[in-house]
Amino acid sequence: MTVTLRLALRDWDYMTPLVLGDVSSPRLDIKVDRVGTLVSNVATETAYDAAETSFSRYAQMRHDGDESVVGVPNFIMRGFRHRCIITSKASSIRQLSDLAGKKIGVTGWRDSGNTWTRAAVRREGVGVEDAMWYAGRLTKDHPITDRLDGFGRSGRIEAVPGERPMVDLLEDGGLDAVFTPFMPKGFFDKDSTLRQVLDDYRSAEVDYFNDVGYVPGMHLIGFKAEIVHEHPWIMDELSELLDASQRMWLEKREKYADTTPWMIDELRRCAADLSPSWSVNGFEANEKMIADFALELHEQKILPRLLSPADLFPMHAAGR
Repeated sequence: MTVTLRLALRDWDYMTPLVLGDVSSPRLDIKVDRVGTLVSNVATETAYDAAETSFSRYAQMRHDGDESVVGVPNFIMRGFRHRCIITSKASSIRQLSDLAGKKIGVTGWRDSGNTWTRAAVRREGVGVEDAMWYAGRLTKDHPITDRLDGFGRSGRIEAVPGERPMVDLLEDGGLDAVFTPFMPKGFFDKDSTLRQVLDDYRSAEVDYFNDVGYVPGMHLIGFKAEIVHEHPWIMDELSELLDASQRMWLEKREKYADTTPWMIDELRRCAADLSPSWSVNGFEANEKMIADFALELHEQKILPRLLSPADLFPMHAAGR
């Protein structure tokens, strides 16, 4: 019997083999819907059975005793965060420690990526209490929404005044730095007025990897609980397909490296700087990273109670 699985994913390039059917399973008929914005709660979304899910929001559900979504420790979005802190080219800020006492913008307070970015800055001695924080939209093309998500604190964590775009505030001195997962349009142009805080963020990220042993995970796969209860095998089956799609895509990228002039050098440097297991999914391979993220959610006062990896992924912890 073949089970149909309706799956919502961001448009990650390494999902191409899965979308095209180059990677498949006789047990699953996967219908992938490529979405620009994450499904907020797959449990209440009638169009999907599983979806790419914010690690932070999933952790909140587990903290609150909401078991309507079952998470799989397959981290479909991973990334270092040192590169995600930008400032004006005219700024004197050159180190993460320079952010102490500064006005910092964030695109969303609870967001998994921004939580990891604050973790990286906290390692350099700058905690939440050591700066003034503003949550807002990155550019005028981004929507005006509640980006504080209930975590605002007068005099410490506030909404951007007047909902002004944060890139504009960087340029006129209203903000000293901004945490953002994606760079604003024009950021990479030669005449851009913005830059990353760290000139050599790659070295900082390699040092971070050598210290912690992982690349942070931001998004995972969340399933409706009822489909997992009906087909318990479905989580591992999809996880294996996602991994197979990523492996096939990497093999093709190594062969067809001319998509950018120096992609082949990037592949070489990545292999040299990181261990071969940096992208391995599963509970045991990611237990330290999961524990560290739970600690950050607690230390940053996003979750009142410290969760364990087993609290977050009870089925996978029990089956290890």
